[in-house]
Amino acid sequence: MSGLSRRKLITGGLAATAGVAGLAVADRLAKAYGLVPPDAGGIFGPGETLTYAAQSLLTAHRPAREFPRSMISKDPFAVPIAPPSDAFKKSQALGFSDWRLTVDGMVARPTAFSLADLKAMPIQSQITEVACEEGWSYVAEWIGTPLSGVLREVGVLPQARYVAYFSVEPDQWDSLDMGEALHPQTYLTMGMNDGELPVAFGGPLRMRVPMQLGYKNLKFIHHITLTDSMKKFGKGLGSVEPEFGYAWFAGI
Repeated sequence: MSGLSRRKLITGGLAATAGVAGLAVADRLAKAYGLVPPDAGGIFGPGETLTYAAQSLLTAHRPAREFPRSMISKDPFAVPIAPPSDAFKKSQALGFSDWRLTVDGMVARPTAFSLADLKAMPIQSQITEVACEEGWSYVAEWIGTPLSGVLREVGVLPQARYVAYFSVEPDQWDSLDMGEALHPQTYLTMGMNDGELPVAFGGPLRMRVPMQLGYKNLKFIHHITLTDSMKKFGKGLGSVEPEFGYAWFAGI
């Protein structure tokens, strides 16, 4: 069976079971095809699973909308934040020359990349919207290197299913499935609007995932690890956000 036919079969089955036999049946069908998000447990689990499975199949590799330069927000909103620690301030004073992004886990070549290393990789830009669930949305140009290129450098092992990424802010982390991690618009961003990425917007290094809501776009990234399961991280829900009522998968 072709990938397209299989996709039609699965999505058709998901839609039918959701409408006729309820979310629980759709949940079982998604599980049969391995389309279950880390936060699938609890009362909202079947709904989260249906959303994730349907969007994963229907919108895989779909590009986020890109805007002309004329639509870049004149006064983009940044949640006010002080430098996370004294160590961060010291690094900032050094122009972040000592900043390292460690990539490890299920990879062939664990590596610590400097910002100079990342900037030496192919650099791309996108003008996309940060879509905030609380309404603080804005359009900006984001400049960086695709995460997929960094993952090629370290050699992702076949069993890896998720990419977990961590901020220097305490207890701030999130994760993506491999499909979203390899999406061509998923960037490690180092620049914004033709300049360096300001600290207020997550500099020196921010994850940019324009296919998902703003909270997936974590600031101050310093560690990425690849894994076959999210159960070993935090409360096993894929990120800290589900602990506060938000979904792990935040596709838009």
